[in-house]
Amino acid sequence: MSAASQTISRNVNPDGRIADNIVYFARALRKAGMRVGPASVKDAIDAVLTAGIGSRDDFYWTLHAVLVTRHEDHPVFDEAFRLFWKSRELIEKMIAMFSPIAPDHREKQKPRAAENRVNQAMFEGHQKAQPQKETPEIEIDARLTVSGNEVLRAKDFAQMTVAELGDAKRAIQELKLPFDAVVTRRFKPDPRGRRADPRAMMRSAIRTGGQLILPKFRSPREVHPPLVVLADISGSMSQYTRIFLHFLHALTEKRRRVHTFVFGTRLTNLTRQMRHRDPDEALAECADVVKDWSGGTRIGDTLHEFNRLWSRRVLGQGAIVLLITDGLERDDVAGLSEEMERLRKSCRRLIWLNPLLRFDGFEARARGVRAMLPHVDEFRAVHNLNALTDLCEALAGKHSGRESDPRRWFARGEAA
Repeated sequence: MSAASQTISRNVNPDGRIADNIVYFARALRKAGMRVGPASVKDAIDAVLTAGIGSRDDFYWTLHAVLVTRHEDHPVFDEAFRLFWKSRELIEKMIAMFSPIAPDHREKQKPRAAENRVNQAMFEGHQKAQPQKETPEIEIDARLTVSGNEVLRAKDFAQMTVAELGDAKRAIQELKLPFDAVVTRRFKPDPRGRRADPRAMMRSAIRTGGQLILPKFRSPREVHPPLVVLADISGSMSQYTRIFLHFLHALTEKRRRVHTFVFGTRLTNLTRQMRHRDPDEALAECADVVKDWSGGTRIGDTLHEFNRLWSRRVLGQGAIVLLITDGLERDDVAGLSEEMERLRKSCRRLIWLNPLLRFDGFEARARGVRAMLPHVDEFRAVHNLNALTDLCEALAGKHSGRESDPRRWFARGEAA
């Protein structure tokens, strides 16, 4: 044993509860939806005993390096660490649980990402320990009330609990997917077609030696246009991109030529990984391939790479492009407008999905948003199930309405 290990071992209190607290903390993470097994808990205890307990940040990153194995688990771990390891807000919540309930006149703030899931996992034991209250049966007129399904469909993906996320994924699988078709220059045999098919007529006549020539007809072939998705996986977009990948997996199962690309600081093609039949396995392989999940954002450079290497390969036969990003460009926006214009000219429709539209007071003030907005056909939200349903209707060719017109948002930004 080295001298440093002996020094740390002497500083550790044998009667301490640090190992038990780490075990309880890992259980809370597991209930909140993270993949934390017994081996990870043992490694976390060994890491803390080896590195020692210094500052709060050192202890945070020691546990983070061992217990967090997926990029999307970072918000859950951050919220759980803040609540579990003796933060002031946890003490206030514990006092409030055992105190009489007083009216709260403070302005309610919107919950942070993954806060509902962590709160549910942390206080699950307290809720089970409370005695069940017998409530009398009351007949209620529910004609003007809202069902649980409607509440789930209008709830933000970032504020859903683990159970609600599972229900949302099942609801995505049951969505009525778009059945859009474009007319190609190729033909198919059609007995009711308006065009004569001389080749089919000659082939039929050869079978009878030319004694009987029957008329044959054909009609233009209709196919699904290619659907190309460019999804932002930066830190501000990872919560929405992961649930949107479930939607793309459902689309990939129902139609051909769905190309999926993700970008943060680099561009990654996930088309092959999304072809797995199991959605969880497909997303697990996507997480292994992507190296810049929850990192920065370089929209202009990644669009330049896509236009240079992939646009001629995938943007054909009236392709539709779904661009999923908040438009918060980290670098200079000098070339962003040019790349957006080139992308718009290479496809039939360019639809921008932005989760920032969930805010009522959203205005196009950011430089990246103002550079990209003039080159898109539709500007839509992507933060809940209702937004995905509206997207399916828009892809099916139904009337999009004034709400998705990008000129409306650009005019609002000019006025601001």
